[in-house]
Amino acid sequence: MNKHGTNNTIVSKLINNFNNFHPSDIADELKKIKKKDKKLFYEALHKISDEYLGEVLLELPESLRDKAYKSLSNKQISQAIEELETDDATDIIQDIEELDKQKAQEILKSLDQEDQDDINWLKKYDEDEAGAYMQIELFSANINETIQESINRLKKLKEDDEIENIHQVFVVDNDNILLASIPLEDLLTFDFKQQYKDIIKTDKYKTFYVRGDDHIDDVVQQFENYNLSVVAVVGYKNRLLGRITSDDILDVVEQNATEQIYQLAGVDDEFEQEEDLAQTGKKRASWLFINLLTAIMASIVIGFFDETLQHFIALAILMPIVASMGGNAGTQTLAVMVRQLALGDIDDTNSKDAIKKEIVLALANGILFAIVLGTIASIWFHSALLGIVIALSIIITLFCAGFFGSVIPLALKKFDIDPAIGSTVLLTTVTDIMGFFSFLGLAKMILI
Repeated sequence: MNKHGTNNTIVSKLINNFNNFHPSDIADELKKIKKKDKKLFYEALHKISDEYLGEVLLELPESLRDKAYKSLSNKQISQAIEELETDDATDIIQDIEELDKQKAQEILKSLDQEDQDDINWLKKYDEDEAGAYMQIELFSANINETIQESINRLKKLKEDDEIENIHQVFVVDNDNILLASIPLEDLLTFDFKQQYKDIIKTDKYKTFYVRGDDHIDDVVQQFENYNLSVVAVVGYKNRLLGRITSDDILDVVEQNATEQIYQLAGVDDEFEQEEDLAQTGKKRASWLFINLLTAIMASIVIGFFDETLQHFIALAILMPIVASMGGNAGTQTLAVMVRQLALGDIDDTNSKDAIKKEIVLALANGILFAIVLGTIASIWFHSALLGIVIALSIIITLFCAGFFGSVIPLALKKFDIDPAIGSTVLLTTVTDIMGFFSFLGLAKMILI
């Protein structure tokens, strides 16, 4: 059997067993197929049932998802959307709008009027607002209802496959104002003839909630602080609008972590998902060009001391050590500060303490490695003065690394700039210039 026949067999087995796969696993298999045979990828994609297609699309990387949207018919996408919860349905419509607004509008108009209204309402929220991650489907009960009445409604919703991942019931009054939330496991312990108004008299079921226009990072903070699995979203006068579940929060956490890692390295996460190597290489090259400029600045500083270097060749041998120590120490401080800022552990009230901590750590390490490197240089080059030069330079360089590694991200945050963007380039420039300047400047003063 030829290679194409083997691939066809693999795809056929996969398609026939789709019902045994989770949408995430189907997406993983599609990614593998795409690498081997593009034609088979589209063949497999078109044979996924409506029940799974929407969730599979959301699990695909952005570059493959865009190709899938272009390949699938409007009818296929609209049928897939009808199987999704409102937040996921809105995500797909917004993704398609970025590619083809007309296609997105045609798909939206083909949906039920209620679905159209829900999606259009959710689209009004900005991508960094809690409402953008909210799903309207939830289990709520009026305070005057009995538990039995509400459970009967829940059974019907589950039978009609209109709701999933239910963790608790949100209790509301006649104006749909959120009053409390009760975990389902607690609900089972009550007399089903009881009304909700009798159960929520205590503060035990006081609910956590966020507002639709809250920043999503603040919502993530709530989930982390209080180990939440779901949180209610409220609007004007605390009227219940929807809920945000932990799976959406995990996506936000993963996205934020990915962005920070890429940005610290001067890489754009959107371009890294592109299959076009030229586009990815172009974006990386732009950051490398900035690095080149900063490296030239450091070289200019070295050029000021060319005569000193000619007199003492040992300085050229030891210079990389100074630069490396400063760069690594700065990166340690920068990584800690950016992460703590992202988690909300550092704010205006404790930022000075954070800076002091990093400076103290930098100085402590500076003194330690000054003694070590000073001793090594003195023995290696038979010059006590050279040992003193590199020891003092290491202390100065590590101090600068600690100080600027903590101040730069805080300053960027102050100006509403993501601390992960540009911090590395700025810090590398500072530590290299200060490291070389202190080392060669001290050498010129002490050794000549």
